[in-house]
Amino acid sequence: MENLTTRLEGSIVTLEPLREEHAEELWEAAQPAEIWAWLANLNERDRFDAWMRLTLEAQQAGAEGAFTTRDARTGRAIGSSRYLNVRPDDRVVEIGWTWLHPSAWRSGANVEAKLLMMRHAFETLGCVRVEFKTDARNERSRAALAALPAQFEGILRNHMIVPDVGQRDSTYYSVIESEWPEVRANLERRLEQVGP
Repeated sequence: MENLTTRLEGSIVTLEPLREEHAEELWEAAQPAEIWAWLANLNERDRFDAWMRLTLEAQQAGAEGAFTTRDARTGRAIGSSRYLNVRPDDRVVEIGWTWLHPSAWRSGANVEAKLLMMRHAFETLGCVRVEFKTDARNERSRAALAALPAQFEGILRNHMIVPDVGQRDSTYYSVIESEWPEVRANLERRLEQVGP
C-alpha cells in the first residue's frame, strides 16, 4: 500500500510518520513502567534502541507504517502506534503496537488516534478490514476496542510469547468496511464529549 503513513492531524493528537530523529523524545515518553504491563518493556535503553531500529527497518521495507503520537497543543511526543500485518492484496491492515504516556490516558488521545488511523485506512488506503489484537488479560485494551465498537472475533490460545509478559493468549477484533460509517460516527461523538 502506497502512502501507508502521512501526517494525520486532530485536535487532541497529531500523528507523524515515525522518523529516526524522534528517538530521544519517544525514549523520554516511554519511561513510565505502567505503560508496559502488557507489552515488551521499552524503558530500558537497549530494548528501546532495538525497537526503534526494527521499526524503521519495517517501515523502510513497506511492511509497517509507524507513527509518533504528539499532543496537538504542545507538540510533545506522547507515544506511538502503527499499521502492521499489512496485506495489500487483501486490503487489510492491523492497528497495533499502540502505547501512550500515562498523562494522555483518558484524555481522548487514543480515541482520536484510532479515528485518524482508521479513517486513513478506510478512506485513503482503501482497506476493507482493520484488525486489532491484544493480550486476553488486558481488560483496559479490550474495553477500548469494544467501545469503538470493534467486533470481537475470538481468542488465539498460546498465541505468542511476549518478553517481560510471558505466554499470551491474543484476542482478535476487527472493523470492516460496511461497519466503518457507524464506528466513525461513534468515535466522533465520543470526541465531542471530551472536555477542554
